[in-house]
Amino acid sequence: MEATLEISMYPLHQDYEPHIIDFINGLKKYRSFKVRVNETSTHLFGDFDSIFDALKIEIKKSYSKHEKSVFVLKVLGANIEGSASSL
Repeated sequence: MEATLEISMYPLHQDYEPHIIDFINGLKKYRSFKVRVNETSTHLFGDFDSIFDALKIEIKKSYSKHEKSVFVLKVLGANIEGSASSL
């Protein structure tokens, strides 16, 4: 099953940017789905199980390394990569 996921990370630290960059770089190591970053969130496109397997690892790694962060997810059970390109 294909999926699209939008994720935003809110580290509860004053120096938050390195925590976000570290998390995104962890996601970019996976070749089983695509990662697209913009100013407010990160989008993942690809196989549902691959995305959630990676998120389980990377979120846990983030909590182990940086402790307190909030993650907000939106999940769609379809890959809609590129669907807004004509707007």
